[in-house]
Amino acid sequence: MSIRHGLLALLERGPRYGSQLRTEFESRTGSTWPLNVGQVYTTLARLERDGLVAPDGEDAAGHTLYAITDTGRTELREWYERPVDRANPPRDELSIKLAMAVGAPGVDIRAVIQSQRHATIRAMQDYTRLKATALAAVESGQSRERDDVAWLLVLEQLIFQTEAEARWLDHCEARLVRLSLPADRRATAPEPPQAAAETTAPTTTDRPRTARTRRA
Repeated sequence: MSIRHGLLALLERGPRYGSQLRTEFESRTGSTWPLNVGQVYTTLARLERDGLVAPDGEDAAGHTLYAITDTGRTELREWYERPVDRANPPRDELSIKLAMAVGAPGVDIRAVIQSQRHATIRAMQDYTRLKATALAAVESGQSRERDDVAWLLVLEQLIFQTEAEARWLDHCEARLVRLSLPADRRATAPEPPQAAAETTAPTTTDRPRTARTRRA
């Protein structure tokens, strides 16, 4: 996630101060990736160093305002146009955990998978319920539409991500079952499916687990 470019995008709408940027960033993303003021001001200092933002006076309360520069606008446009690089994916704790669990003494990897599957499905249910709430707010017109549409897009990405994770866990379990078979039976056993049909997540009464949920 690029906090740097996220702040530039907010500053393109007009000068802002640090706490204001944090609030607007979290509102736009539903606090899925919460920031602290220190992160914001550290990022602003780097943006200023790189000539992408510049101090722009103070507001009535004495807060230092920052404004995007022409160089910053160029950088932002290039960011929007540039695909996200997947050549160096971020470390994924679940993938690392399962990789380390393979053959680890005293570890039942299928139990690890099952436990994670339950957690993943709960998260999917939470996100699906939040999506319904956000969609209702947008369609009713009784919302800050820009922020709610942005939050809706984030939620849908999280839903797709958890659906993919659930399918991958099913694949891992099937792969382990196949590899545990004797060699002669393994040769005729079908390969685990690489993909499955889209999962429809049921509703749940569990408490949502994202920061935005507490305001939904």
